[in-house]
Amino acid sequence: MIDNTSILNDSGAGPREFRHSGVENSCRAPRDAGAGIILTMEKLKDFSQIVAQAERGELVFPTSVNAALRLQLALADPDCHIEDVIRKVLGEPVLAARTVALSNSATFNRSGDTITSVRAAVMRVGYRNLYTMAAAMVVRQFGSRIRDAGLRAQAAQLWQHTAHVAALAHVIARKLTAVDPDTALFAGVVHEAGGFYLLSRADEMPGLLDDPAEWMGAAQEIITREMMRKLSIPESVGMAIVSLRDATLTPPPLGLRDTLLIAKQLAPVASPLAVAQPPARSAALLRFVTDNAELDRILLESAAEAESMSAALLV
Repeated sequence: MIDNTSILNDSGAGPREFRHSGVENSCRAPRDAGAGIILTMEKLKDFSQIVAQAERGELVFPTSVNAALRLQLALADPDCHIEDVIRKVLGEPVLAARTVALSNSATFNRSGDTITSVRAAVMRVGYRNLYTMAAAMVVRQFGSRIRDAGLRAQAAQLWQHTAHVAALAHVIARKLTAVDPDTALFAGVVHEAGGFYLLSRADEMPGLLDDPAEWMGAAQEIITREMMRKLSIPESVGMAIVSLRDATLTPPPLGLRDTLLIAKQLAPVASPLAVAQPPARSAALLRFVTDNAELDRILLESAAEAESMSAALLV
């Protein structure tokens, strides 16, 4: 039996000092390690549950998201009359405000005449861009009910990133990559839908996204694919978004995927869910955006346009 008194006398430490020494810490370590293992196992179980739901086509959407999604799908109906469209937009004050703001952005307001009515705004931006604004409302609904302050901050930053990417994608598509600008705008708006979904689930499952290595990769692709399906994203747009994870840029940039890659790299607000890419994968993209006189000219000429469009999306 060890004589604690002799140990205390030899070390010169009093009882209080001994209780806080490395001896007790070393004894506690296995229990701490055990708790950490349990937490990791719980997180992996939670994440496996989400991936399994995605594989079965059973992702859980909040009621508010489903309501916004129904409106988005209604606006996509080619038989929906203009008066019905206007009534639906008026029934959603947030969508109405964002549509008016978009109609007054530099992209759509070439004449400089400010619009204040929803009817005039819908006529100016057109059905396709109205559909994009409805999609933006759907995506943002995932973050609107998050209670955890840290996750709420991440959701806010992710939407800022999304708004900048969408606005830049519209410019890059029109002036550089020969992609339909409205399609690029829409893709930019929905490209982080999977991230918003995971943030909303992390609010129910604390610690779910603490280690990106656990949810990046094939699991993220499965969730993103199912999000694209549930949100009725056109297949070509969904494929471009899903392929972003492992994409590399081979100049000259072409197509929607390259448009989004460049826009994400140029966005002044980074995604809080971004994970560093291997240098070999990101080198070509970095070279393209940092040493490109043509791109610099395009961005300078279109700075006001991109800024006003991203501001409209942030309303």
